[in-house]
Amino acid sequence: MIRNLPFTSLRSFESVARLGSFSRAAEEMNVTQSAISQHVKALEEWTGCPLLHRSRAGSKPTIDGEALATAIAAGLGQISDICTQLQSRNARDAPIILSSLPGFSVNWLFPRLIHFDQANPDLSVSIHTNTSGGDLVVGNCDLSIRYGLGNYRGMHVEKLLSETLTPVCAPSLLAQGHPLETAADLAHHTLLIDDISDLGGEPPTWSYWAERAGVVLPKPANTRRFGQSNMVVQAAIEGYGVALGRSPLVQDSLASGALVAPLPHQVPSQYAYWFVCRKHALRTPRLRLFRDWLFEEAAAQPSLEIYQPS
Repeated sequence: MIRNLPFTSLRSFESVARLGSFSRAAEEMNVTQSAISQHVKALEEWTGCPLLHRSRAGSKPTIDGEALATAIAAGLGQISDICTQLQSRNARDAPIILSSLPGFSVNWLFPRLIHFDQANPDLSVSIHTNTSGGDLVVGNCDLSIRYGLGNYRGMHVEKLLSETLTPVCAPSLLAQGHPLETAADLAHHTLLIDDISDLGGEPPTWSYWAERAGVVLPKPANTRRFGQSNMVVQAAIEGYGVALGRSPLVQDSLASGALVAPLPHQVPSQYAYWFVCRKHALRTPRLRLFRDWLFEEAAAQPSLEIYQPS
């Protein structure tokens, strides 16, 4: 006999345990943070034991919570996989639904997607751009490209692209304004700041770059903050300031000459782009085909071209 389980509370708790944050879980499930909190509290009362350690640094599952979160991810994932397989039998040409962050979609994925469309005219790809990466556990998307440390419990996870960091700007900024030959010259420029969510580890900030590059980051003439990575890249192209270039997002603009990287300081980021899907999703031929194409495109990614002023 199958017990009558509180599925909404179980889903809410699994999301908090996986993401380590009530606010991020609320964003992923498209509900309020208060609703997530109430669902988790109800589940703890229903099970009779604490499931999360709550702190200012985030929320981590207890031993009991870890076991329950793993079971939820596995159980819902298996249900979703079977439903996907059943649907695929009668929908071989169903669109591939991929979730990706806006910055990655605009600056890396969209320019390359035409290659897949041309090679596979019978398959369509639908891109969902959001900040949470979609909810693969409950099957809102087939595949996802996520940004962070790669700790997506209960999923099939592969590193798609590593990331290096170096300052980038428009050539016109150097031609018309103050030189940018050393890190100290950043004091005369506007720094474009990407408000990256803290996903654990050390986010790729200007301070992180300076520390790893072994340089002193001066106080800039001005700063401008943006909520999306593609806006940061576009602002740099338009000559509004100097951005901290994250290699997958600026490589095409560097290759075209829309951006230059005037400082010889490249540092590896702790974050990367990850291909994520449910455990058995790649048994579906069209999803495997798209996965293989993604990794072929990633393998063809050239290294950053560093511009040296004459």
